[in-house]
Amino acid sequence: MSFSDSRPLDPWRWIGLPTLLCIGASILFAIPIRVHGYQLPEPIFPLIPAFAWAMIRPSILAPFVLFGMGLFLDLLWYTPTGFWGTAMLIGYALVMFFRSMMTGQSRVVLWSWFGAMVLVVMVAGYTITTLDTGRAPSVMAAFWQFLPTTLLFPFAHRLIDRFDDADVRFR
Repeated sequence: MSFSDSRPLDPWRWIGLPTLLCIGASILFAIPIRVHGYQLPEPIFPLIPAFAWAMIRPSILAPFVLFGMGLFLDLLWYTPTGFWGTAMLIGYALVMFFRSMMTGQSRVVLWSWFGAMVLVVMVAGYTITTLDTGRAPSVMAAFWQFLPTTLLFPFAHRLIDRFDDADVRFR
């Protein structure tokens, strides 16, 4: 392996750029476009880096950035302040807790773990909403947000592959 093959783990490349891409994608999918009466799905794009950053390496910066992206989603989707920030941190903590079990697993197994993380985040959001409003939100609406978010796993896997071997101190 030559020096040109190594990928340094500078914060801009593994935290800054994915953050900007998630914010841009969230804005793009929030545009009220209807095709045959159906609106674009609104997947939770910041769950991609929430999973990948916890898998790549522990970081003090990642939870703050995730909470910030959650606050951005609160403003974009008119949810209570801190709702999505808390949900992002729950997902990040879950992956950090099970990280040693996930390391080295196949793509299908990691996709299952990603789906489990999305499910836990969605259940937490569902529970928080029910407790806050006193009414349960639509289960089908939650499912139609869960499904496209889970289908975003290839982007998380790409981020993991790109930076997985960048810093061997945390192996």
